Amino acid sequence: MKFLAKISSFLFRKGELETDMKKFLIAGLGNIGEKYQDTRHNIGFTILDALAEERDVAFETKKLGDLTRFNHKGRTFILLKPNTYMNLSGKAVSYWMKIEKIPLENLLVVTDDLNLPYGTIRIKGKGSSGGHNGLTNINEVLQTQNYARFRFGIGNEYPKGRQIEHVLGTWNEEESEKLPERLEKSGKAIVSFAMAGLNNTMNTFNGK
Repeated sequence: MKFLAKISSFLFRKGELETDMKKFLIAGLGNIGEKYQDTRHNIGFTILDALAEERDVAFETKKLGDLTRFNHKGRTFILLKPNTYMNLSGKAVSYWMKIEKIPLENLLVVTDDLNLPYGTIRIKGKGSSGGHNGLTNINEVLQTQNYARFRFGIGNEYPKGRQIEHVLGTWNEEESEKLPERLEKSGKAIVSFAMAGLNNTMNTFNGK
């Protein structure tokens, strides 16, 4: 009987693991409030908003963030926009990873990046925060840098000493015109992360 119980327990855990592995948490970073809406620093929110609209799902305000989800070919995508402000993003990410039982390898964090030309996509499986406050906090809370991140280039063409204004500023006319195509490609990259895996996604979308 004890042997059968152990087998049943193993099969249950195995099934639970398989179920968890089909769920992916996509955390788009940004700051809440009208003054931050449509700013470069909020591109994580903007990308998730576009993907949710494409999939015809709506965000609901939950604990520590706005959430929505959709299914695609056997995978569940949980989209999270933390409402903790950028500097405490890790609190929301950690909470929803635990609630949804998301393994670390199924986490993708979407952020802005000053060091990349506008609209450039760079996806990596791990790395430092690069000075990004949201990533810094996630690293501290999760106590690891070994999770995938999706960096969207916002460019660094700004006068000396005006970095904060650039990051917290809205898109210029040329950037706004190109944004819809960039958002569409970003959505495809996110879906690819879950469907094709990290390495294939990096090979397909990085630098594009």
